[in-house]
Amino acid sequence: MTSLSTKLAALEEAGKPIQVGIIGAGKFGSMYISQSHRTKGVRLAAIADLSPERALNALKKTGFPDHKYDTTASLSLEEGLKQGKTAITTDSAAMIATPGIDVILEVTGNPAAGVRHVLLCCEHKKHIVMVNVEADVLAGPLLTRKAKEAGIIYSMAYGDQPALIAEMVDWARAAGFDVVCAGKGTKHLPQYHSSTPDTVWNYYGFTEEQLATGDFNPQMFNSFLDGTKSALEMAAVANGCDLSPPTNGLEFPPCGTHDLPEILKPSSEGGQLEKKGTVEVVSCMEKDGRWVHNDLRWGVYVVIEAPGPYQKDCFKQYGLKTDSSGKYAAQYKPYHLIGLELGISIATIMVRGEPTGQCKTWSGDVVATAKRDLKAGEKLDGEGGFMVYGKLMTAEDSLAIEGLPIGLAHGIVLKKDVKQGQGLSWQDVEYSEKSQAVAVRREMEAIYRKEFQVAGKIGKSKANGVNGANGVH
Repeated sequence: MTSLSTKLAALEEAGKPIQVGIIGAGKFGSMYISQSHRTKGVRLAAIADLSPERALNALKKTGFPDHKYDTTASLSLEEGLKQGKTAITTDSAAMIATPGIDVILEVTGNPAAGVRHVLLCCEHKKHIVMVNVEADVLAGPLLTRKAKEAGIIYSMAYGDQPALIAEMVDWARAAGFDVVCAGKGTKHLPQYHSSTPDTVWNYYGFTEEQLATGDFNPQMFNSFLDGTKSALEMAAVANGCDLSPPTNGLEFPPCGTHDLPEILKPSSEGGQLEKKGTVEVVSCMEKDGRWVHNDLRWGVYVVIEAPGPYQKDCFKQYGLKTDSSGKYAAQYKPYHLIGLELGISIATIMVRGEPTGQCKTWSGDVVATAKRDLKAGEKLDGEGGFMVYGKLMTAEDSLAIEGLPIGLAHGIVLKKDVKQGQGLSWQDVEYSEKSQAVAVRREMEAIYRKEFQVAGKIGKSKANGVNGANGVH
């Protein structure tokens, strides 16, 4: 890590900066924009956003120097590169196709758009940083394969929690430790699974005055509160680190940093895990609503195991916080800086030829699960809405019930009734194979169904995609 700034400075001195294109000028994108002009060896070549006004506002409010971008939003992408100015466009496909741009940041949060942009990057040989965890969980295992075939790097986004967790897991394994559990913190109570955009502000405790001061999207905020975002991020970690999702979904145990190694160890040894090598999210709130001491609401962690008495003694000698046995210890970062540290991904890709985390396998999936009894004929409203939340489950179990991924549970119509707490199936909805995102997802399912059968991970009935009772509770 210590060589990145040095190598970026060398690119700056040589007059060969990395040219970056970003798709999406929302909060995450704006945070990266604020740091991009401060980073030697990097140029923000272009911003693609459906609203040029939003892109211009992102540049202005983050303090991007006026002379470094096209304030009229009329400069062509090619002219922007020639003049060394950030161009603004509404055409993300044209930006990806523009020669001279090295790496694309996908920050839309739209699963279908994310899939499309990755495939375009494969076509035009552009590396891509996938901030869009929704698309990554929908089809990341297959998109990673396609990227490798195209000779480009498909990477998690440093600064977002999955990449930071993947970094900690890699540190542990590179140092010779087994990973017992890895994950993050959040604010969660069991009743949040049924939260809707109408209830989200009360749960967060926002006042009308606070809401009036900013651009707050209740459905987006609710996708964090109802557990969907946590499920998506832990699926990304499971897939990127070859870890296992809990069999019955995330438990969100209340836990402070001092208790990480005590709670996140196997239940056979007094903890709450069903086994080692899993992912979990810890809550900053006790079940009765009290705040957890030393909470990890904004942070990430990894729990490791001393492989023998010598290492266990070293844990004690150097003051590690361990469980009562001294065998398990935790490392954690209390915060993550989102887009402010996204530049680490760009530098790592361009000067080292490596991603900051990426899918290794298909281990975890996130299935749309009914928040209430749903009726045939209703149109699903997606993550954070009134109808479904995303539940983490193993890829094998998802295939067994033909689970409908949360990333596609928007704008499609139910053809069957679905009970509250039940996982939705492809058989429950009307969908079109003509949709690119649907086609890519179904292609991935078919590939892994065969691979899982060969590996003995699923039986013949599951491999054939037989729909079960949808028993996702």
